[in-house]
Amino acid sequence: MIIKYILLMTMFLQLTLFSQELKIKANTFSADEQKGLSVFSGHVRMKKGNDELNASEITIYTDKKNQPTKFVAVGAVSFKIETKKDTKYEGQANRVVYIPKEKVYRFYGNVNLKQLNKKKEIVGDEVTLALDSGKASAKGLKTKPVIMTFDIKNDKE
Repeated sequence: MIIKYILLMTMFLQLTLFSQELKIKANTFSADEQKGLSVFSGHVRMKKGNDELNASEITIYTDKKNQPTKFVAVGAVSFKIETKKDTKYEGQANRVVYIPKEKVYRFYGNVNLKQLNKKKEIVGDEVTLALDSGKASAKGLKTKPVIMTFDIKNDKE
């Protein structure tokens, strides 16, 4: 039964959610079809096209039709992301949540998000990035503000 579920989930993720191949490597895998959960743990590497998500654990939540509704990565999360407009990001966070229907990433805890194309960087406790629009927002802690770093060119250059 679990093998059938794994095959069904793999085929679905490859054909429906992403137009590119989704590849997940991990030390262990467990699934609960009734609860709509697939948990990958131990040096998890998830890759789709140019996007990459690495973590100690990644949990995939699905609805009753086995449609993924949420991806949650925890434990020393690092990532590389490319938006529709070819903007490239990389960084780290304690926890990352991806909502496929909205195409939105939410980063939590010690977030460091670098926009590579324009040399911008956001450091904060909570950062949201919308892939379609490229819009980002950030929150700091009461004791620690959000830090934004920009590379501004001098007019004389």
